Amino acid sequence: MLNEDLLRRAMRDADVPDAPAHYHPSIGSTNATAMELAFEGAPEWTLVAAGHQTSGRGRLGRSWISEPGSSLLFSFVLRPRMEPERAPLLALLAGVAMADACREAGKLVRCKWPNDLLLEEAKVGGILTEASVSQGKVGPVVVGVGMNLGAPPNDVAGAGGLGGVDDATLLTAFLADFREQYQVRDRTMPADVLRRYRPLCTTLGRTVRARTISGDEVEGVAEDLDVSGNLLVRSEGAPVTVSFGEVEHLSQAPHEDP
Repeated sequence: MLNEDLLRRAMRDADVPDAPAHYHPSIGSTNATAMELAFEGAPEWTLVAAGHQTSGRGRLGRSWISEPGSSLLFSFVLRPRMEPERAPLLALLAGVAMADACREAGKLVRCKWPNDLLLEEAKVGGILTEASVSQGKVGPVVVGVGMNLGAPPNDVAGAGGLGGVDDATLLTAFLADFREQYQVRDRTMPADVLRRYRPLCTTLGRTVRARTISGDEVEGVAEDLDVSGNLLVRSEGAPVTVSFGEVEHLSQAPHEDP
């Protein structure tokens, strides 16, 4: 089980810049706490982890439900200098970093656009990024990650668990991978993130039904991602950009795991 000493060791081993690390046996939400710290002036890479969340948060206002003591739950603060339209790339980068960390542990995890992590077809984890945008500029960003290490809650349909993975090892591998690719001043970063994400994305090539945040529904083949990480769905012969919303896979994956 994690503690603050293990968090600090993971950060050192991952060569993450020195920043505070906070561990809570139980907390409402690591994302909410990290965002509070961010607005209080916490530096980039401030890390908040928990053994259990009582009010875990997912995308689109959903809850993230986890079994006490059987998950890796953490959030960290970023202060990127980037255009607001490129901020979604941070969620894709987190997905790549966690998928690769899982693969180092022998688990063939892939990404479902935009924020789910799948082992075969079972959801074993998710990413939640929350950003503050003011006057067209990105303020503090919090990246939250939740991974089911043990058996998932019985009442959560489609959930799975990694099994046999050490939480501190997984966290260290994730932080090291994310840190290496987090180069917001490098103009090649968006292309580099997308280059790594595409072969890991189990959504591409499938027939999908996408519901946007405005409530519009689009059905078609998920063809590609644009430069900001939005999903391009070909529907009735024309590409439709899905920038944020819900995606349902309607067909099986067209290719094997890379």
